Amino acid sequence: MATILIVEDEIPINELIKRNLQAVGHTCISVLDGSAAIHELSQREIDLVLLDIMLPEMDGYEIFRQIRGTPAIFLTAKSSLSDKVKGLTLGADDYLVKPFEMLELLARIDAVLRRTKKTSKTFELDGVKIDFESRQLFLHDHPVEYTPKEFDLLEVLVNNRNIALSREKLLELAWGYDYVGDTRTVDVHIQKLRKKLDMDSRIKTVYKMGYRLEV
Repeated sequence: MATILIVEDEIPINELIKRNLQAVGHTCISVLDGSAAIHELSQREIDLVLLDIMLPEMDGYEIFRQIRGTPAIFLTAKSSLSDKVKGLTLGADDYLVKPFEMLELLARIDAVLRRTKKTSKTFELDGVKIDFESRQLFLHDHPVEYTPKEFDLLEVLVNNRNIALSREKLLELAWGYDYVGDTRTVDVHIQKLRKKLDMDSRIKTVYKMGYRLEV
């Protein structure tokens, strides 16, 4: 997983982001202003910066100018088109307007890390190995047969591990925003994944909600 620097002066938002990123396996450093951000970047290797724009003393744009070369996503309440264009023109990898869903942030982080080659292309747990690039699946080194949607669903669970996902959210993420179908489809695919990968103890049912991959 990645080392991510969170630059956000609103402490509750900073802590919420940090907790969720740590839950899926990232290492997080959180700071409240630009001076601290620049100091952290000078002290260690950072894979990605989550950068608020409206910060005390030095705004996010100025911070970004000083940290060129490090992938960054702007997180901001500034929603105008001109602000988005400015951020992306400066070279930011993405721009997310507050308030945002944590799952959307996680998805955007994953997309940036994949583009910048900062995230692992494989995942291993209890004898299960997933190669995301080749879309191969193994259990104790033996190939596992799967359907495309089973793999898509498994990838969503892995990318959001330790986070409870509703059946509706799993449909949205694995089947697509325009999918019109019964949430029981998710249940059927979950049962197949559990059986094929021997993951009854890992893919947990969240009562009256959905599922969670516990890692």
